[in-house]
Amino acid sequence: MNADYIGVLAFIVIGAVLAWKSKMLSPSGAVMAVLVGSCLTLGFGIKGIIVMGTFFVSSSLLSKWNGKKKSSLVEIHEKGSVRDWAQVLANGGIAAAAGLSVFFWPTPLSFLALGISLASANSDTWASELGTLSKRPPISIRNFKRVATGTSGAISLGGTLAGFLGSLLIAVVSTLLFQLSLELFFFILFFGFFGMLIDTILGAYLQAEYICRKCGLHIEKPIHCHEEAVLCKGSSWIRNDTVNFISSLSAVLLGLFFFNGF
Repeated sequence: MNADYIGVLAFIVIGAVLAWKSKMLSPSGAVMAVLVGSCLTLGFGIKGIIVMGTFFVSSSLLSKWNGKKKSSLVEIHEKGSVRDWAQVLANGGIAAAAGLSVFFWPTPLSFLALGISLASANSDTWASELGTLSKRPPISIRNFKRVATGTSGAISLGGTLAGFLGSLLIAVVSTLLFQLSLELFFFILFFGFFGMLIDTILGAYLQAEYICRKCGLHIEKPIHCHEEAVLCKGSSWIRNDTVNFISSLSAVLLGLFFFNGF
């Protein structure tokens, strides 16, 4: 273990502690962030941490932004803006695996996997966080009717544009840091954005949705008003973290498949 790695690892630990203190991460989220960051550093060094940090910092700040308007969504969503270990793993696990692959089996495809996975995560988070601030309710892709703000599987023009910009940011940062080709830039941009669209489809048809027995609210969590809620859509084991991971993995696999085909 060289001095550079130890220095970056210390930086990761300090960043995780600060994120925990500022309530961006839970204690379990901070521990998982250190593990993910360590794997990233093995393969990509400090540049990989910068790409991951671009996603985490921008997404966390957007989660905190205009919190009063988003406060009503706490009742709907399973989790809030404080990320736990499962959220960190769902958004950063594939990037960590890409870092390990570079360390044990160097390949240019690992850089593509890193970029697409974090572009997908950033695109989805930006779409969710900024889409909820739209003046008009989003439209469900299941029945093309307007639904409550924050409903999984719904889209808005503002949210879709935000998702594209979120993917664009990661594509730009990845390309500049690793001096990637223009072709790889567009692959990261497109498939990162495509990952957000996959997330929307999975959220609409497979993600668990419940109805509260007492207040009748449609929610993502199985317990509400201190009672077990009724599953009305999707599967009980497919929650938001699961959807995030599957959508990012799907985007990466599709990106690698098409890149190999060109």
